[in-house]
Amino acid sequence: MFTRTKAVTLTAVVALMGTVATGATAQTVLKASHQFPGGKGDIRDEMVQMIARDVAAADVDLEIQIFPGSSLYKPNDQWNAVTRGLLDMTSFPLDYASGRHPEFSATLMPGLVGNFDRAKRLNDSEFMTDIKKVIEDAGAMVIADAWLSGAFASKQGCITSPDTLKGQVIRAAGPAFEEMLVAAGASISSMPSSEIYTGMQTGVLDAANTSSASFVSYRLFEHAKCLTAPGENALWFMYEPVLVSKKVFERLTPEQQKAILAAGEKAEAFFDEEVRKGDQLMVDTYKKAGVEVVEMSKEDYDAWLELAKQSSYKNFAEKVEGGDALIEKALAVQ
Repeated sequence: MFTRTKAVTLTAVVALMGTVATGATAQTVLKASHQFPGGKGDIRDEMVQMIARDVAAADVDLEIQIFPGSSLYKPNDQWNAVTRGLLDMTSFPLDYASGRHPEFSATLMPGLVGNFDRAKRLNDSEFMTDIKKVIEDAGAMVIADAWLSGAFASKQGCITSPDTLKGQVIRAAGPAFEEMLVAAGASISSMPSSEIYTGMQTGVLDAANTSSASFVSYRLFEHAKCLTAPGENALWFMYEPVLVSKKVFERLTPEQQKAILAAGEKAEAFFDEEVRKGDQLMVDTYKKAGVEVVEMSKEDYDAWLELAKQSSYKNFAEKVEGGDALIEKALAVQ
């Protein structure tokens, strides 16, 4: 018989899910998910690991369990999960959610960021205030900003000017980049960065662009013939923040909230210091693997940017509500 006592017991068990008994107190356990290799030096994994360690050290009865390598959620499923409170924390490439929030494509707009110093200034701009409002209205909050530079790699040859990509099947991380690449004569095969290796291995992809960190941690040098490094003319920058579910955050104690915010701030400072080394690490890794490494000339970069203005920028301004104003706010940052 299902008695009232049993019902109360079951309710208590359900209520304690997500907590671990520790003596006289109950420790709250949060789950953090991301798609990147765990324990392999990927800076995004290291950010989340640092947050978990610092929260544990704060001694506020809070633990963060990390599930790297898409072991808890598939990459594109993380946004829906974290905004609904089904997932507690994630390191997330924001443009992956542009299907739900087209404004997010501005965070992977070709040539919009340019360099790490400007990326840091963007974090405190009206542009990012607008982006973060969309994030928060959807049900998540940023605890650590992260902008990553990126590169091109191909199995066929070096991608420099737009005409060098014509006829190739390439992976791009979001709609804005895809529109520019299609305008250059490429075909698109969309997938998260964690699937690029298999795509290149099986012949689905001829080329890819992704972050410098992903080019190393996913070992794409095993299939690339030529790498186009960011150099002085970085066309590719993507926003990949650490997010926390607002529903989850609001259920925490003030001490736990303070610990998470402090840990996020420290992880962001670590990221700012270390991410600049990522491009050179990528170059060194690819050269060591025997891959040709080149950079775009200023002329090549300008040709891509002009193509982007005719495709990505134009479409964003026309199709996204407030898109033109959002881009203007980003361009206003010196």
